[in-house]
Amino acid sequence: MFVVKKNIHYSIYLILLILGGLLYYFYNPTLYQLFPKCIFKSATGLSCPGCGAQRATHELLHLNFKSAFAYNPLLVLSLPYAVTGLLLYKTKLKERLPKTRQFLFGTTSVIIVFIVVIAFFIFRNL
Repeated sequence: MFVVKKNIHYSIYLILLILGGLLYYFYNPTLYQLFPKCIFKSATGLSCPGCGAQRATHELLHLNFKSAFAYNPLLVLSLPYAVTGLLLYKTKLKERLPKTRQFLFGTTSVIIVFIVVIAFFIFRNL
C-alpha cells in the first residue's frame, strides 16, 4: 500500500513537472501576463537572485543557452549541481557515493552556495 501511494505521489509530481515544462516551452514569459512578476523587484527596483529565471527556463527549453545565461546566469550554472543533487538523493547513488554526497551537499557546501547566491545578488545590482 505504501509503495503504491509513493508511486502515485511521484506520478503527480512528474505530471506537474511536465505540464510546467510545456507551459514554459509554449508561452514566453516576456510576452504573456500569465506569469508572476517578482515582488521583490516591484517593491525595491533591485533584481533578486531568481529574477529572470522564468525567461531563462523558457530559453533553456528552446536550447538557447546564451539567452538563458543573459537572463539568469546563476540558474544556468547551477543546473548541473541541482541535477547531481537530485540524482544522488533519488537514486541508489546515495548509498554508493556517500563521500561525494557529503562533499557536494554537506554543511560547508551549503554555506558556499549561500555565499555564491548572496554575491550574485550583490553583483547583479551594482
